[in-house]
Amino acid sequence: MRITNPIMSVPGAMKALLDLSAAAGSTGLDGDYVELICLRVSIMNGCGTCIDYHTKLLRQANVADEKVYAVAGWRDVPYYTDAEKAGFALAEQITRVHVSDDVWDEAAKHYTEEQLAGLVIAIGAINLWNRMNVATGQKVA
Repeated sequence: MRITNPIMSVPGAMKALLDLSAAAGSTGLDGDYVELICLRVSIMNGCGTCIDYHTKLLRQANVADEKVYAVAGWRDVPYYTDAEKAGFALAEQITRVHVSDDVWDEAAKHYTEEQLAGLVIAIGAINLWNRMNVATGQKVA
């Protein structure tokens, strides 16, 4: 570890990020699905700490093993709904900091404006967690 994670050492940072995540969860999105999104983004960003954390949360929530283990290959497996696939595509493009109109429009077919806002916030929040963990060299405990 390079330094203590900023979220732990900067006063108010933990509460702010937890509040942000809670706000995203108040939009009517399925909580288990948001965890799958967090897992997918964490895999993309190479954040072992978050991969471990979200995998454990999904297992505790009794999410089907197929959904948990195949999240990186979501395009090529039959375990996800069209809505879930649209959300994964959106998550990947937000993480890469480029969202095409096609991907946005597909997501908008499946989610309300409030839910889309929640997805964007959740994806932004997990990207922040990932970047802080990777930057500071956090390890799985």
